[in-house]
Amino acid sequence: MAAALTLSALVAHSAQQLETAHAAGQLSFGQGTTNADDEAAWLVLWRLGLPLDTDVSDPASDAPLSPEQIEHVQALLQHRIDSRQPAAYLTQEAWLQGVSFYIDERTIVPRSLIAEVLAEGSIDPWLPPHTTRVLDLCTGNGSLGILAALAFPDITVVGLDLSQDALDVARINIERHGLQARMTLAVSDGLHQAEGMFDLILCNPPYVNSQSMASLPAEFKAEPALALAGGDDGMDFIRQLLRDAPAHMSEHAVLVLEIGHERDYFEAAFPHLDVVWLSTSAGDDQVLLLTHTALTQGALPQ
Repeated sequence: MAAALTLSALVAHSAQQLETAHAAGQLSFGQGTTNADDEAAWLVLWRLGLPLDTDVSDPASDAPLSPEQIEHVQALLQHRIDSRQPAAYLTQEAWLQGVSFYIDERTIVPRSLIAEVLAEGSIDPWLPPHTTRVLDLCTGNGSLGILAALAFPDITVVGLDLSQDALDVARINIERHGLQARMTLAVSDGLHQAEGMFDLILCNPPYVNSQSMASLPAEFKAEPALALAGGDDGMDFIRQLLRDAPAHMSEHAVLVLEIGHERDYFEAAFPHLDVVWLSTSAGDDQVLLLTHTALTQGALPQ
């Protein structure tokens, strides 16, 4: 490769390299980026130590790169393709709604669509007037709880997860965002160790059905299966959650739940629930809202 290659040319070349690998079935996107252009820009800028918001098409930032810089980028791109590790594991950073989070192999890469409804305020009309206590169940790296705390400065947040490893990562992010006084963590199998009542429960649970788990791309199989696998129909965790949740919800509380592509399975499992489907960039059938009333009046499987 030419030693005089510029930043924009290197990003374009890297994107083509990633797209070729993707077309050949040697690469998958979907964990922070959805296409080769975005992932190439992310990896190139990170490897070169440049801000991730650098405009690679700006002539002012398009100086020729050294052969050593180009070699370092090429080594990273080749490692991404050969290892099938998500880019976020290589950079140890992921972004959600413009907020940076530390990430490593102990948790899944944060990408929950619940982040969108928090940022856009689409759940605000459903919240109790004096929402003060929020639960982030299956908190993982803590991103949803942290985004909630940033969106609502008067709330406190409890993050629960079965994985101590995940909570160790969440603690790093809580400290990174200076939220030690407002967000606490605890190990819990579902709601078993939850204490007190909550006005809002956020949950991005393991919901991938067994057939889909078997066909996941290698990048997704690199993530902890504990955070993904939801049993035969993807509803194992959710069944218990919906049975247990009312006992931990204040009278006007709401539960915001992500179910991904499992709406058919969800509706088959819970045909009598009064569900509010929330709009996201992925459509109107992946994130839902349930009120305390809906949960207590709906017929749930035992």
